[in-house]
Amino acid sequence: MDRDAVTPDVTDFPGERAREWVDHHHRSAAPSTYVYEFVWDHTAPATGPFCTDVDGNTLLDFTSHVASAPLGYNNPLIMEPLEEFDLVDPLKIAGQDFYVSDGEPPGEDAPGPADLMERLTEITAHYDMDTVFLSNSGAVAVENAIKAAYDDADGAKYAITFDGAFHGRTLGALSLNRSRSVYRRDFPEISTVHDVPFCADRTCTLGTCSCGLFADGVSRLREKLDPETGHVDPDEVAYLILEPIQGEGGYRFPSDAFTDEVAALAAEHDITLIADEIQSGLGRTGKMWGSDHYALEPDVITSAKGLRVGATVSRSDVFPAETGRISSTWGAGDIIASLQGSLTIDAIREDGLMENATVRGRQFRETIADADPDGVVDVRRKGLMLAVEFDTTDRRDEVVERTVRHGLLTLACGHTVLRVLPPLDVTEREIDLGCDLLTTAIAEAN
Repeated sequence: MDRDAVTPDVTDFPGERAREWVDHHHRSAAPSTYVYEFVWDHTAPATGPFCTDVDGNTLLDFTSHVASAPLGYNNPLIMEPLEEFDLVDPLKIAGQDFYVSDGEPPGEDAPGPADLMERLTEITAHYDMDTVFLSNSGAVAVENAIKAAYDDADGAKYAITFDGAFHGRTLGALSLNRSRSVYRRDFPEISTVHDVPFCADRTCTLGTCSCGLFADGVSRLREKLDPETGHVDPDEVAYLILEPIQGEGGYRFPSDAFTDEVAALAAEHDITLIADEIQSGLGRTGKMWGSDHYALEPDVITSAKGLRVGATVSRSDVFPAETGRISSTWGAGDIIASLQGSLTIDAIREDGLMENATVRGRQFRETIADADPDGVVDVRRKGLMLAVEFDTTDRRDEVVERTVRHGLLTLACGHTVLRVLPPLDVTEREIDLGCDLLTTAIAEAN
């Protein structure tokens, strides 16, 4: 497959073989979220954002597996270094009890868990972070972040989350979610979690806020935490958690006024600030972390998806000193995933992928905005974290369905938002292709 020449080509979607695979899969699979009956054929040609399904359809994947494949398919920056290693079994070790090496002194020749943790401290050094706990998923990274925060809070019991938040599907993380009721319904929850509005207008000021956070120049969060008149004692708040840019909640980009206020209150009351960077981190927004765009000074960062493993990153004084407080059988134990994570960070830093994300994201937004398609009420972006918002949910859903018929994979989020996540090395040609397919689908949906 020639990345410079290939174009999407769909004959029948889902095709007969895809339907067979889907039926086979669901014989044993518990009910879960499946956006498309898209069955990737990992033995067929795939490169960059292009892949092939089991019926031979060529698709332009602008989901990056919900940011979990940040460099797309078969990127040589990942594949070529992997070819140098003789793979062994096991490739996953009980990493909290054992260590792994290549038999040589520590270094970069064969990056593994230790090298990945070192890279993570390098790219969080501007937040004075020096300690990492690796795990097997983003939800577990969040679980360990909140456990560390509770442990460090000397008995403080409250937590603060935001409307629209999504932090994972484990029970602790679910208690922080405020995006859809189905995620939490009938599950037990941490009872001491409070919520406040998340910014719905990325241009708002104290005087123009319409999301409900600010009223009469005072934020609801400030009122809630006021030591004299508030109903939550700030000394009893163990942590405040937020996504610098909300993902599942609708790709909502906050205003500077909002993030300034959150940062100020966290500092004023010495509240541990957890930044959930699982979707917004690792160069997706044109900076290494979504927090880097704002005044936020996180005490803890959670990462996963594009990192290939889960990671909780903080300062050594925040993590529990007692060894049994956080642990995991597979923590730091996935050798290949850790290697992929290290190579991904290296590629982002050394191959100009954050700059490319900024340029190509701007190209996407300007192209769609200039086309001014019917039913689109907003196009917003930070780097290649892209959102197209529609006037109705029905129109958004129809566009999602029609784009795949033309060979473009996209994803819904929130109630009316289409999220677009090209690989970080996406080219000008590929953005133009994607925009053409998207505007065609929108026109057909009217």
